[in-house]
Amino acid sequence: MLENITFANPDFFWLFLLLPFAVIWYSFKQKEETASVRISSLKGFSYTSFLPKLKPLLFILRLFALGAIIVAMARPQTEDISTRTKTTKGIDIVMAIDVSSSMLARDLKPNRLAALKKVAADFIKQRPNDRIGLVAYAGEGYTKTPITTDKTIVLNSLKDITYGQLEDGTAIGMGLATSVNRLKDSKAKSKIIILLTDGVNNSGFIEPQTAADLAIEFGIKTYTIGLGTNGNALTPIQYNPDGSFRYGMRQVEIDEELLKDIAKVTGGKYFRATNNEALEEIYDEINKLEKTEIEEFKYYRYEEKFRPWIWVAGILLLLEWLLRNTVFRSFV
Repeated sequence: MLENITFANPDFFWLFLLLPFAVIWYSFKQKEETASVRISSLKGFSYTSFLPKLKPLLFILRLFALGAIIVAMARPQTEDISTRTKTTKGIDIVMAIDVSSSMLARDLKPNRLAALKKVAADFIKQRPNDRIGLVAYAGEGYTKTPITTDKTIVLNSLKDITYGQLEDGTAIGMGLATSVNRLKDSKAKSKIIILLTDGVNNSGFIEPQTAADLAIEFGIKTYTIGLGTNGNALTPIQYNPDGSFRYGMRQVEIDEELLKDIAKVTGGKYFRATNNEALEEIYDEINKLEKTEIEEFKYYRYEEKFRPWIWVAGILLLLEWLLRNTVFRSFV
């Protein structure tokens, strides 16, 4: 296709500037070779031939042949490019998600847990080259999905995360320690945890500071997110026998000092999400901060296309020679 045509020696196109000079030279040469004879009458010269008028056709054929030769010298060729990508700096990520009852608070729409799952799903889809795992924690923690490159598994597991799968409470240390356990044997060059909570550590047998020390020991960076509005939020306050909740206004309490300390000592960063938009911006920022390095290899395959132009030039020159020595023999 014409759009794929490139030229290996495009400098030869400057030779086309010689063609106008060739036309000028031919014009002057024709004037010099034209002879005139004055006669008193044209009677007796009733036969006239149109062949002399077609004599410039020989020069035109040679001119086109020269143009074809110039194009051939420029070496037209088609270029086929194939690419192969290789992940040179893989990142292993564990997302630790608080699933305590307070995550059903409605200061985010429709509630904190549903808002988080939507944003987390978008984050996962944007990182096709990384391994991602899920940890859920409340009064205790467990691995929902080990780190894997299969994003379908991760996304399906994320959908299945709900309140009620664990004893209620907020065991930040357990959530962090479980996440560290999933990453400690990872051979990835970069290992990170994204830990989200909306409360204060009040459960579990592993202290958050101890879990943070483990993260430091295994070179795991932790981003912490405090989720909840400033002030009061409509929060579940009583679990009904039919499985529903009675909601009431409660003060939002997040141990920001603890989350800031965990992020700082592990080399991460703390964020506060007070609404849906802020939560989306936080995950976008983490996505930008943790870039996976991709090495792209390009392979070029060229197919030479100068031969048809050589054939065209040869045919034109042969045609010019045949006409010169047959039809126009008496006029050259």
